[in-house]
Amino acid sequence: MDRFIHAGQATPEARWLACEALRTAPAIHAAELVPAGHRAVVLAPHPDDEVLAVGGLIRQLARLQRTLCVLAVTDGEASHPGSSCWPAGRLAATRAREQGRALRVLGVPAPVQRLGFPDGGVAPRQQALAEALRRLLQPNDIVFTTWRLDGHPDHEATGAACADATARCGAQCVEVPVWGWHWSRPEDAPMPWPRARRLALDAQDLRAKQLALRAFRTQLRPDPSTGAAPILDAASRARAARPFELLFV
Repeated sequence: MDRFIHAGQATPEARWLACEALRTAPAIHAAELVPAGHRAVVLAPHPDDEVLAVGGLIRQLARLQRTLCVLAVTDGEASHPGSSCWPAGRLAATRAREQGRALRVLGVPAPVQRLGFPDGGVAPRQQALAEALRRLLQPNDIVFTTWRLDGHPDHEATGAACADATARCGAQCVEVPVWGWHWSRPEDAPMPWPRARRLALDAQDLRAKQLALRAFRTQLRPDPSTGAAPILDAASRARAARPFELLFV
């Protein structure tokens, strides 16, 4: 199956919301996902992936006063190719600031730990990322990251590196689809539904997630220098507005 992301060809949100496997996925709660005494680690391939994937969960864990660490694999410097408005250095610095603002909205004041891998170049460095994670992770960590079949090379390599590192150090890896919703279709059943768990978001969680997403202005506005549309299109924003998050446990 083609897992590549094609602009303007997202599976309509209405089809996902009508999907029986999605509607009937067993419920799970933040306190179950990260029991007391465990650390939550959110591993984001790019700034904004942590909000898109588990923004509501982050807020819930912050309210539970769980120890929470966010790791940024890349700084997202390649999201605007050819842009005179957003050369790579400026874009990386701006996206890092956006990420910090978003996390503060969700109740996480601690700084993000930046791993410095190149945006768009994680796949050839997957083993190096796995080794870096092995040095950073602890056996009682619960690590949330992108799905190994998510459709974006950086997301897939990050998920695979996380699975490798957690298996070796005794931590737990929880995968979350971000772009997988875009390219896959309910009838094709590519997602590992037996592992799927549904985390409910109340109105306050959802509002905080939406406010956090608005921090990523670079991803929500068109680029006047190239004419490129916003990176986070209407389909991405619709998925981020769901009153739940789906995780592969």
